[in-house]
Amino acid sequence: MQIKEILALTPEEQNIEVKGWVRTKRGQSALSFVSINDGSTINNIQAVMDGEKIPEELMKKVSCGACVAVKGKLVASAGSGQNVEVLAEELVIYGEADESFPIQPKKHSLEFLREKAHLRFRTSTFSAVFRVRHALSYAVHQFYHERGFFNLHTPIITASDAEGAGEMFRVSTFEPNKAPLTEEGEVDFKEDFFGRETSLTVSGQLEGELGAMALSKIYTFGPTFRAENSNTTRHLAEFWMIEPEVAFYDLKDNMNLAEEFIKYVINEAIKNCQEDLAFLDTRFQNENKAKPQLERSEHTLLEKLDFVLENDFARITYTEAIDILLNSKPHKKKKFKFPVEWGIDLQSEHERYLVEKHFKKPVILTDYPKDIKAFYMKQNDDGKTVAAMDVLFPGIGEMIGGSQREESLTKLKTRMAEMDIDEENLWWYLDTRKFGTAPHSGFGLGFERLVQFVTGMGNIRDVIPFPRTPGNVEF
Repeated sequence: MQIKEILALTPEEQNIEVKGWVRTKRGQSALSFVSINDGSTINNIQAVMDGEKIPEELMKKVSCGACVAVKGKLVASAGSGQNVEVLAEELVIYGEADESFPIQPKKHSLEFLREKAHLRFRTSTFSAVFRVRHALSYAVHQFYHERGFFNLHTPIITASDAEGAGEMFRVSTFEPNKAPLTEEGEVDFKEDFFGRETSLTVSGQLEGELGAMALSKIYTFGPTFRAENSNTTRHLAEFWMIEPEVAFYDLKDNMNLAEEFIKYVINEAIKNCQEDLAFLDTRFQNENKAKPQLERSEHTLLEKLDFVLENDFARITYTEAIDILLNSKPHKKKKFKFPVEWGIDLQSEHERYLVEKHFKKPVILTDYPKDIKAFYMKQNDDGKTVAAMDVLFPGIGEMIGGSQREESLTKLKTRMAEMDIDEENLWWYLDTRKFGTAPHSGFGLGFERLVQFVTGMGNIRDVIPFPRTPGNVEF
C-alpha cells in the first residue's frame, strides 16, 4: 500500500507497512520521528521510532535519503500537520545514505537541482511537478480518445524537415572524419545506413496528415528535436509535442479544438492534482514576491488556471494585432526591443503584451503573412496571408502553432517552388493532394510549455525529467 492510500485510512491501530525514502529525522535515540515519502503524494507520513523497539545501531542508519521499510500500527497523530502516524515495531534499511547525499532538508536553488537531476525527483517541488506532468499526459490521451481520435506513432528518424528551418540533428552511422565522399567532395549519404541524409524529427505533422487522410482524426504525442543553439527559459533541444490532424476541419474548427483541448487538460490537472497544485501555488506566490514589481503576476497560480477555464480566448487577426501593438504605449515610448511593423515575426515581448497587458487572457492570432510561415499552410484569398493560428499564453508566449493545411496540389507545389523545397523529397506528401485531397487542419502543442504554465515553473528545464540543451546531455 502506498503512502497516499495509507494517509486516507481511518486510524484503528491496524498493522501497516510503509516503504519509502527518509525526508527528515528528529529526536533522540530513545524516541525519534522519521518523515517518509514514497512519491505517491506530496505528503509525508511520520513514523515514531521507540528506542526500546528499534535497536540504536539500526536507527543510526536512518538518515535523510535512506530507503526504509517500517512495520507498525497506524494511529491518530497527536502532532499538528498530520492526521495519522505509524508507531514503528520493525525497521528494515534497504539502502543507506551518508552525509554526502546532496538533497538535504533545506532550500536548494533550481540551478543546483538541475545539476542533480537524477536525485531532484526526491524534492517536494519536483515530485509535484512530475505528478502534474503525468496527469496532463494522461488527460491528453483521454481527451482525444473520447472524441474519436486515433493515436498515430510517427517516425523519430526522418528525411524531411517539416518546418523548413534546417535546425535538425543528423542521424548517421558514419564514423567521424571517415564518411565516404562523392566526386564533388560532399558526404556520400548513399553509403549510409538509410541510403540518404536523415535527421531526428522536428515534427510529426507531415506524417500525421497522411494518417488524417484515411482515419479522419489522428493525434501524435512524441519526442521532437531542434538543433537550435538557444539557452532561453522557453527552449529545449529535445521536447514532446502533441499534434492533432483532422480531415474536414477549417481554421475555425481548429481554433475551437485547440481551446477545448487546453481547457480540458488543465481542468483534469486541477481535479486530480489538488494537493500538488496547492503546494506549487504557494511556491509560485513566494517566488512572485521576490520579483521586481513590474515582473510580478497579478494572479496566483490557481487563479491563473481558473481564469483560463472561465474565459473565452480572445481571437484576432495578425493585422489587428499589429495595429494594437502600433498604438500601444510601449511602442510609442520605444520600449519594445524589436520594432513593430506588418510582416514581422512577432517576438515574445509582442506576444506577451497582447496577452498580459492588452487582453489579459489567452489570445488566438490568425492569418499571418505567408512569407513568415511554412509552405504547407493554406493560402488566403488576399494572396498575402495564410490560414495560420498561434495560441498565446501569459508568461509563456506561444503555446500552440497550427493552421488549416493547403489542400490544393497546384498551390502547394507553387509555394514549395517559391521556398526552394524539393518536390522529389516530399513526393509522398504531395500524393495526398493528388489522390482524394480534402480540407484539413492541425496544430502542435509543446507539452513542456503546457506543463510550465500549469505548474508555474519559470524555466522549461524544470518540467522535463532530464533536459537536453546546448552543452548539456548529462544523465
